[in-house]
Amino acid sequence: MPIAFTEIQETIRMVEMEHLDIRTVTMGISLRDCADHDFEKVKQKVYEKITSYAKDLQSTANQVAKEYGVPIINKRIAISPAAELLGNATKEQAIELAETLDKAAQALEVDFIGGFSALVHKGISKGEQILLDALPEALSKTERVCSSISIATTRTGINMDAVAQMGQIIHQTAELTKDNNSIGCAKLVVFCNPVEDNPFMAGAFHGAGEGEAVLSVGVSGPGVVLNALKRYPDADLGEVSDVIKKTAFKITRAGEIIGRVVAERLNVPFGIMDLSLAPTNAQNDSVAEILEEIGLERVGTHGTIAALALMNDAVKKGGAMASSYVGGLSGAFIPVSEDNGMIRGIEDGALSLSKLEAMTCVCSVGLDMIALEGNASPETLSAIIADEAAIGMINKKTTAVRVIPVVGKEEGETVEFGGLLGRAPIIGVNPFSSEKLIKRGGRVPAPLQSLIN
Repeated sequence: MPIAFTEIQETIRMVEMEHLDIRTVTMGISLRDCADHDFEKVKQKVYEKITSYAKDLQSTANQVAKEYGVPIINKRIAISPAAELLGNATKEQAIELAETLDKAAQALEVDFIGGFSALVHKGISKGEQILLDALPEALSKTERVCSSISIATTRTGINMDAVAQMGQIIHQTAELTKDNNSIGCAKLVVFCNPVEDNPFMAGAFHGAGEGEAVLSVGVSGPGVVLNALKRYPDADLGEVSDVIKKTAFKITRAGEIIGRVVAERLNVPFGIMDLSLAPTNAQNDSVAEILEEIGLERVGTHGTIAALALMNDAVKKGGAMASSYVGGLSGAFIPVSEDNGMIRGIEDGALSLSKLEAMTCVCSVGLDMIALEGNASPETLSAIIADEAAIGMINKKTTAVRVIPVVGKEEGETVEFGGLLGRAPIIGVNPFSSEKLIKRGGRVPAPLQSLIN
């Protein structure tokens, strides 16, 4: 489709004045052919395949960003779920595999590598259990390795045995990385209904339905949407939706053009365009501030869910018109530590953990980058995961939990994570116990909505 001169002018304005950027270009790589009875050969094959396919990812993305004048902030890799390679491995070998992935990411100078993952929503195989056992140490000994664990789907229900384990794993990871504000937990996300083509971390993995290699794109544009809305202060909500829709179209169109050029130069297929609005700590680059521009005094007050639903729907409608291949999570992220408006909402008492949980019913993902008081028990963490999984399962949507119980911190304090991860106020958890629920184990059966054949 030809690009009009006015589109070029608009894109320049969006980049220079409204914080438009390509949040990530993520190369997915299949590692299924790296299996071997000799684990040393497995590690060698994994390292060589990743560094071969992605050897030019960093340089190509930088060159395209320079040529087109649109920043590409992150370059990332997603691999097939690592548990598939661990059937006959030991816990120690699983940790060695994570370190191999980390070494490959460092050699390629990519920001993160995702896919140290397991899909255990119906049961846990031997290799998957090995990965779960190794997870706390693997995350504490690596810098760029990210992990995602699927514990529920609409078709299978919720694997509560896996949910119980994940509470323990998050708790252990927090302890092992307590000298760095329990940062290991920021690289771990627990999913219901995960997607196979997500370019965003920490949840990216290269799904079974994907090809040998693919390049997917996640674009960021809260600042662009916010500035567009500020030009229509008296518009009714139908007009607000239309403004967001048209703006999302422009953001997506610019992002897909860049992504397709990068994919073509790397000689890999273009995968999907993720429409998600991903905030940063930059001024006026906040999803919460969009909601406040729509009409809330502070995010978290009554009406927040309605405003979020309107925005999320409009983003999807506009983005779907601009791209033939929409995928990933596509909607609005609400990561607390990465969004100044969300942080302000919590500090002012307008936004709570319960309200954030309710908001996930209508937005893209789930409870994301939320710092919890360090004494939150493993069972409480598991119960938070179970609640979020139930929302996703019943509503046939992706939900996730990425929480950080910061060891030594209490409600009301603030923790600094640095960089893109930002800072976060510590949120308290409900003092009443969920231990009996979690210790029952078993599976929450799939809902009636799963019977769709």
